[in-house]
Parts: sequence; C-alpha cells; structure tokens
Amino acid sequence: MRRFWLPVIAGLFALPVMAQDFNRGLAAYKAGDYDTALDEWIPLAEDGNAYAQFNLGVLYDYQLGAYKNAVKWYGLSARKGLNAAQFNLGVMYDYGYGVSKDFVLAYLWFDLAAANGHKDGEKNRDVIAQKMSDEDISKARAMAELCLSSNYEDCGSE
Repeated sequence: MRRFWLPVIAGLFALPVMAQDFNRGLAAYKAGDYDTALDEWIPLAEDGNAYAQFNLGVLYDYQLGAYKNAVKWYGLSARKGLNAAQFNLGVMYDYGYGVSKDFVLAYLWFDLAAANGHKDGEKNRDVIAQKMSDEDISKARAMAELCLSSNYEDCGSE
C-alpha cells in the first residue's frame, strides 16, 4: 500500500505570516534541512495547523523514522479532516508503524479518508476488509460513523 507522502502546500489556507513560516519549512524540507523544517512547522502544528501537523508526520515517518511521532502528528491532522493524514494513519495501523497493528483502526482511517475524497482510501479500506471478520468490519464502520458525527472527537484510540 502506498502512503501519500508529498508535503501539502497550504499557502492558500494560512494567514500570511503562517504561510511564510510554513513555506520556509517546506523549502527547508525539500532542501533536506529537517532541523529547520521542524523549527518552522512545530509551532504552527502546536497552534493547530493541520497542514503543518501532516507535514511533521511525513517528516518523522519518511525522513527520521520516528513512527510514534509520525502517528501523533498524523492523528492530530486526521482529526481536523485532512484526508492525506487519515490515509497515512490507516497505513500506520495496517503495518504497525509506531502503533500496534490494528485492522479495525486501519479500516476506520481508510474509510474516513475515502469519505473525504482520498483517491486510495476506498481501495485500501477494501483490502483491509479482506483481512477482517464481519464483526470487526461492523465495529470499524460504527466507529467511523461515530467519528464523523462527533466531528472527529471520538475516533477510537491513538
């Protein structure tokens, strides 16, 4: 399964100062200067910027191999509705990167990614379903419904 890994450009969605910091972090990331990317994105992510949170997840996941940190940032971004973060969180649960392998939670996050328009969310959800019992699929669907109806406040555990 492929993870969505390219950093999301959020210049259109951020305040000018936030966009400048975000874009500085993005330029640093692209140049391989991960310390500067962290310095730029962490304050934005801590202030709730979903794109900075997602990109921190990508940086920790792909560049630094710090999967628990990746799960943390993907989870925060996913709970803001960012489908790429939801998809990547599904992958983390599918393979057990930084978390215990959990097909129910993988299904949940792939399902949410699909509902939010991620092009591979449905496909990955259906692949995961082949590894699950009907009871677990029903549980995951109920969790996804609760997650959506609670505006991402009640989405299982991370």
